[in-house]
Amino acid sequence: QVQLVESGGGLVQAGGSLRLLCAASGRTFNNYAMGWFRQAPGKEREFVAVISWGGDSTYYVDSVKGRFIVSRDNAKNTVNLQMNSLKPEDTAVYYCAAAPVRYYLMRMYDSETLYDYWGQGTQVTVSS
Repeated sequence: QVQLVESGGGLVQAGGSLRLLCAASGRTFNNYAMGWFRQAPGKEREFVAVISWGGDSTYYVDSVKGRFIVSRDNAKNTVNLQMNSLKPEDTAVYYCAAAPVRYYLMRMYDSETLYDYWGQGTQVTVSS
């Protein structure tokens, strides 16, 4: 079992920044690729970003490329999502999730079906 807890969400004006934190406990953290997903009101949950187990490879959905940065600290069992130049359309509940190693290409991890463990989510609201 892996337990995931997100924090860092909140209300921010368009153009601002937020840093989300996902703290993991349980089984060996560095055996998992760590992903971020989000779900806006009335929409399906969508992939945002993923980072490999060693932290040396990442992949992002096109809409956040150049604005969001995912990183991890395996010594602290944490994953961060730095969100810059936020837009109202980034408003959503953000979830972190853990996927066991199945593929070596990070772009293969954009499906939530690959993820075995999920956090409870943290709300991000971007005002215009």
